[in-house]
Amino acid sequence: MGKKTSSLLIVFLILLADQTLKFWVKTHMMLGQEFSVFGKWFVIHFVENNGMAFGFEFAGDYGKIFLSVFRIAAVVGIGWYLTKLWKRDVPFGLIISVSLIMAGAIGNIIDSAFYGMIFSDSYGQVATLFPPGGGYSSFLHGRVVDMLYFPILEGHYPMWFPFWGGQQFIFFRPVFNLADSSITIGIFLILLFYRRFFDRQPATAEEPEVSTTENVEMN
Repeated sequence: MGKKTSSLLIVFLILLADQTLKFWVKTHMMLGQEFSVFGKWFVIHFVENNGMAFGFEFAGDYGKIFLSVFRIAAVVGIGWYLTKLWKRDVPFGLIISVSLIMAGAIGNIIDSAFYGMIFSDSYGQVATLFPPGGGYSSFLHGRVVDMLYFPILEGHYPMWFPFWGGQQFIFFRPVFNLADSSITIGIFLILLFYRRFFDRQPATAEEPEVSTTENVEMN
């Protein structure tokens, strides 16, 4: 299987898994509803956000539009870079990493661009796909669906701890989705194997052997 085919397959499979899970959550759960998958440390917890990955917000309608346009521009740039990598002699791990980032970015763009148009609201009800009265928002104003929650460690900060003394401590607190995970893994792989991916020196032609024998002039 060629580099291009493998790369496109990675993007397709991640998008399929990401959107399938998001569609299932939207059409089977109300906002804020949750259920345990493996004990207390792996929970499906349905939340939506208007902003960036892992539930971080980007305030206001203009902020939302800016973020959506930025995402689209980023995907175009990543896509252009990925097509260049297909034609170069680069480690396949780099292509996998960029493909993961590409898939995750597209996955969250789909939510932002179209979910507001095709789903009804999830507040106090299970959302309907293609509701008769239209969706809960307009193009580029959809909310990103998050559901993966891993509260592995829970407790409270000691009272003497600066700023958060006595407050609840949860690791890992952010709720995220498969697209966020794909982006994070792709970036992590690039950082982890940066030298292997980018420090490859092109083969150079062998320098001609320099003779150390001096020429003797003939009388």
